[in-house]
Amino acid sequence: MRKRKPFRKGQKTAHSGVQREHSGAGGLWLYGLHAVAAALANPRRKVLRVVVTPRAAEELGDSVHRFHPELAEMDAISRLLPTGSVHQGAAVLSENLPKLDLDEVLASPNEGRRIVVVLDQLTDPHNVGAILRSCAAFEVAAVVVQDRHAPPESGVLAKAASGALDRVPYVEVVNIARALEDLGRMGFWRIALAADGEMNLREAAPLSDIVLVLGAEGAGIRKLVRERCDSSARIPISNAMESLNVSNAAAIALYEMRRD
Repeated sequence: MRKRKPFRKGQKTAHSGVQREHSGAGGLWLYGLHAVAAALANPRRKVLRVVVTPRAAEELGDSVHRFHPELAEMDAISRLLPTGSVHQGAAVLSENLPKLDLDEVLASPNEGRRIVVVLDQLTDPHNVGAILRSCAAFEVAAVVVQDRHAPPESGVLAKAASGALDRVPYVEVVNIARALEDLGRMGFWRIALAADGEMNLREAAPLSDIVLVLGAEGAGIRKLVRERCDSSARIPISNAMESLNVSNAAAIALYEMRRD
């Protein structure tokens, strides 16, 4: 346990008088220790307000003090957030992250194989957050989603991602099929992960930069998107189950690509 840093004289406190932020003030509430820690550490994230319990401040360590946090009790923080939010005593009001351009994200130098994950119309923030968490664990270069058919940046998404929303570039594009064409021109081998894939994933993945395309549960990958892929692959599972949850499939696929 870190030694708690004393709060300076004059620091704000808000044990019972924390007020809900008016919607007109703008901003996005992120909550949970991992999501808050990642937000505070992200230089691209503009933090407007930090509200924490004394215990959470101790857990967050020195990183929280430069943002002049307000001290509050658990129930006071709960009143700032949607009902049922599991905040662990930490919440941050921030601006949304600036939009990213895929070309700029992939222009950065990188050692070894680059992996990009493309999500074709996945809309559940819990699934997408879990995928982002796996992407952070396996050093994915970017997660690409369609702007109108993907969960927007939110507290729910950030909490499910356990900090990965601020660590993995989350790139919104207008057209997934066009983005796949662009990635192909950049030298990426594009793989559609599907139950009826032509081969096992390990057989489908050459030792080069990879795009892994995942479709929504039930609907799967759309025909036009799949046509932009170079191959399709499956994860071999028992006949006892029809399919895997998409976030579980993503974790298995990413592990397979990184285990060389």
